[in-house]
Amino acid sequence: MVNQRKFNNKPLKMKELKIEDIKKVLILGSGTLGLRVGLQAAISGYDVCIYDLTDEILTSTKTIQGKLLKSLARNGIIDATTLQGVMPRISYTTDPEIAAQNTDFVNESVTEDITIKQKVWKQFGALCPQHTVFTTNTSYLLPSMFAEYSGRPERFCAFHFHDVFVANVVDIMPHSGTAQWVVDLLFDVGRKLRQTPVLIKKESPGYIFNYILMHVLTSSGSLLANEIGTIHDIDKSWMGNFKTPVGPFGMLDQIGLDTAWHVTKNLNTSDSQEFASVLKTYIDQGKLGIKTGKGFYDYPNPAYQQEGFVS
Repeated sequence: MVNQRKFNNKPLKMKELKIEDIKKVLILGSGTLGLRVGLQAAISGYDVCIYDLTDEILTSTKTIQGKLLKSLARNGIIDATTLQGVMPRISYTTDPEIAAQNTDFVNESVTEDITIKQKVWKQFGALCPQHTVFTTNTSYLLPSMFAEYSGRPERFCAFHFHDVFVANVVDIMPHSGTAQWVVDLLFDVGRKLRQTPVLIKKESPGYIFNYILMHVLTSSGSLLANEIGTIHDIDKSWMGNFKTPVGPFGMLDQIGLDTAWHVTKNLNTSDSQEFASVLKTYIDQGKLGIKTGKGFYDYPNPAYQQEGFVS
């Protein structure tokens, strides 16, 4: 086992952490979800370090977080006193060794690619203190696929967020080797981060909500691929029947078409493979959704938000 201290040829039993032991949180990957988890951790009083590959990415992250904070304050979700104290608690770095220093808790949100995640966990498993608890925000992969790469699989668990500020559910999905105290700790951390913790009793791709959602999205993609309905009509059908402000393709733009493609291309159903092909044509054009300003819709002010889209 990597990075396991030994005494008299026996692995040392490391301290079981309690909620009060968590002081510094490290976020690996500052994409759409990572930057929100980091921001919520800072709002909740944690010292936060956000790690990513380039200064340009981190500069963009800081800008987006500033805008999110103003929006939260404007909508009365946080008060002025809380607002002023948030950003000073967040640091940003491209240096893995600096990122790992004195870290108590890690949440990883890097690209949904098993090889990349394994590499990241091998790197940070060797750098982080021995007491650190490791969590992954993976959407569809399983924690057992890379827990061993951390060197401390018993301290490793999936801790998956959704939107953080609007859809405030966090999924806790242990693998077979996750220690029970880690699961208990994550319930406490989830509540402190103002989320609703949900336990996934055994490993399952997509947890609960994402499992349901992916069936909806891949079915919608299959309808489009087989020319049964247009993007607008499929979304109108969903929005009109469920009275929601967004349909399947609008949701995909929010998720990110690249993220959806990484998931669908690895699913072995005809619907998912058909949809993966559709997504790839958009990705090849640089259309990744809201984050690039173009996806199935153009942003800002997409068609599905316009008056009369659903009569």
